Amino acid sequence: MPDAPAAPGAPIRIALADDQALLRSGLAALLRLEADIEVVAEAADGAGTLAAVAAQHPDVLLLDVQMPAGTEADGGAGPTDGLEVAERLRGSGTRIIVLTTFGRAGYLRRTLEAGADGFMIKDAPVERLVDAIRRVHQGLRVVDPELAAQSLAAGPNPLSAKETEVLRACAHGGSTADVAARVFLSEGTVRNHVSSAIGKLGVANRAEAVRRATDNGWL
Repeated sequence: MPDAPAAPGAPIRIALADDQALLRSGLAALLRLEADIEVVAEAADGAGTLAAVAAQHPDVLLLDVQMPAGTEADGGAGPTDGLEVAERLRGSGTRIIVLTTFGRAGYLRRTLEAGADGFMIKDAPVERLVDAIRRVHQGLRVVDPELAAQSLAAGPNPLSAKETEVLRACAHGGSTADVAARVFLSEGTVRNHVSSAIGKLGVANRAEAVRRATDNGWL
């Protein structure tokens, strides 16, 4: 059964998820200065974030994109990144603002597709972040305006799901055989996907394809 709505005048209950302890604690301290905001949980990895949300049912989760997976209660690995956390919390009732140091247009698209309600850069002024929290809590969607403009300029991701998967594996380095083993494909199929990605991205080689796709937030 969903939680009852907060009483009028009740503070907005916030959870913070970021593996950088100093940044997380500093942000928590700043948010606690706001009379209408209450920080109820902090987490340093994907598994811890899911557990914190399940235990505290925050109104809004401030979620880092890149965090370690952590270990869930059953011993399994947690979500691979913040976007997977957002996907798994879709429909939970907790609204999500993704915070990132990576101001890449492609991240915006992936964030919204994952079900998040906002996307902000970590070095945005705290006043802007507080305003975003209040807006998201009211049911609005909030996007950093510069990233919105970049996203429109960058256009949609031209890569297929398999090309994206293969390039993501390529980003970890290694030979074609190593990449093939990671994605459970033949070496020939991997070469075909890499070649197709290189052509779509207009670059010269695998390394440049990985760099271009990463810069646009498609990996």
